[in-house]
Amino acid sequence: MKQWVAIFALSSLVGCTTLDPYTGESKTSNAAKGAGVGAIAGAIIGAATASKDDRKKGALTGAVGGAAIGGGVGYYMDRQEAALRQRLEGTGVRVQREGDNIRLIMPGNITFATNGADIRSDFYGTLDSVAIVLKEFDKTAIRVSGHTDSRGTDVYNQTLSERRANSVANFFAGRGIAGGRIQPVGYGERYPIATNDTASGRQANRRVELELLPIQ
Repeated sequence: MKQWVAIFALSSLVGCTTLDPYTGESKTSNAAKGAGVGAIAGAIIGAATASKDDRKKGALTGAVGGAAIGGGVGYYMDRQEAALRQRLEGTGVRVQREGDNIRLIMPGNITFATNGADIRSDFYGTLDSVAIVLKEFDKTAIRVSGHTDSRGTDVYNQTLSERRANSVANFFAGRGIAGGRIQPVGYGERYPIATNDTASGRQANRRVELELLPIQ
């Protein structure tokens, strides 16, 4: 039984190996990884819940079902990631993949005026591109987080981060994305991604991030 599950999981991974267009190297898609993990988990559950005589059958049935569930989420997020990378190329917005989640990092210098929370008009086109993808892939929740550097008081930075997160959230809502999918939150200066001791580091810390999470 273990042998069949291993073969099934391995075939899921091999069958979904693709060429990364950015590095030119082959890689296993997140959908394939999810299918492999789902197959193993499904097999264990299937074997555990089946009768003694039917454990092999239960394991194989669980492996197939688990692979379909695990691969489905990964495949959906793979497609969304590809669409975002295509539309956001050259915009200054970074796309990061973290498991089944997708993170978009929007530097503050291209999103807002200094110390302001109104979205720059020349950034509307970029956010419109994101909105198009978010409307197409509507099975994802959207967490909008605002961040600042360490200059200024804690209270000021917290308020500014909240205002910026709300500005982006309201923009998407105005583009027809369901408000129930969007969660704006401000973190002030609490989560820097660079040192606050240099101008370039502070600029990196002034940002808005979108985290796209699959709705299970």
